[in-house]
Amino acid sequence: MAALIAGLMLPNLVLSQDSDFGNWLIYIGNKKLNQKWNLHHEIQYRNYDIIGDLEQLLLRTGLGCTFNDRKKNILLGYGYILSDNYIGNTDEKNSISEHRIFQQFTSKQKIGQVQLNHRYRFEQRFVESDFKMRIRYFFGLNIPLSNKEKNNYYLSAYNEIFLNTKSVVFDRNRLYGGIGYHFNKNIRLEAGYMNQFFENGNRDQLNIIALVNF
Repeated sequence: MAALIAGLMLPNLVLSQDSDFGNWLIYIGNKKLNQKWNLHHEIQYRNYDIIGDLEQLLLRTGLGCTFNDRKKNILLGYGYILSDNYIGNTDEKNSISEHRIFQQFTSKQKIGQVQLNHRYRFEQRFVESDFKMRIRYFFGLNIPLSNKEKNNYYLSAYNEIFLNTKSVVFDRNRLYGGIGYHFNKNIRLEAGYMNQFFENGNRDQLNIIALVNF
């Protein structure tokens, strides 16, 4: 909800599909079931423009198991993705539905005050009548902006590469940098810029992300 409110407050800087600058509003939640098991869920509302021109709606959930002093997690998940793609250079759109099963392994480590995050994800994608598989590797880091005990602001950055298992191997690469604020140990809000690089071009996005643990 915080991500949605913040996004609606932004000025509508771009008005047509000709722009390469879009916006993603993201909610990521993690429910701790007990000391070992967790329930992951997320909603992503992606726009071609700053707001109001749907590119993709992504719903994802999964059941995870934590081990090694809560530094590692394996998760089995499912995602539903609705994509609204423009047809050529027209104003007409084509809606495509995708059902996705995925398995992932995440690992956390600290070097001084800097937290490093690794995520390895394997996806089985059912896109309409087509079946695809994809491998993703995510490397991220969070850097506190102060060494004080009460430290709310931090810098965030990540790079994620996507590789297909057949046909054209390289799918895309995402490079992100942003600033975040800890409201408390369970809730944080983050905003940043992401460049998404494809084989035949790239797109820029303003990302607003709400992360909640409960």
